[in-house]
Amino acid sequence: MLRLGRVTPVTVDVLRALLAADLPTWGLRLVGETDRPAGSVYPILARLEAGRWVSSSWDESDRRGARRRLYALTDDGRTSAAAVVAAAPRPAAERPAAGRPAAEPGLA
Repeated sequence: MLRLGRVTPVTVDVLRALLAADLPTWGLRLVGETDRPAGSVYPILARLEAGRWVSSSWDESDRRGARRRLYALTDDGRTSAAAVVAAAPRPAAERPAAGRPAAEPGLA
C-alpha cells in the first residue's frame, strides 16, 4: 500500500464516508455524503485505488439504470484511513466558535 503524499480536507471527508460505509458504496453516493463535487471525489477515489487503499468493482445487481462502480476500503486501507481521520482537524461545524469555549455537556 502506498503512502498518501497529500491529505486534503476532501480526502479526509472521502475516507470518513468510506469508513462509515458497511458495504461497498458507489461514487455518486460518496459525492452526496461528503457534499463535495464529483470533480474532487472521483480523482481522490482513483488515487486511493492506485495506492491500494481502496478496491473497486462494477455493481452486478439486476437494478435498472446506469452501472455503478462500487468502492470499499481494503483491510490495510481501513487501518490507515482510520489513522488519517483521527489525526485530521475536526470539521469547522464540530469546533467551537473562535473566542468561545465549548459548552459543557448538559449546559446550554
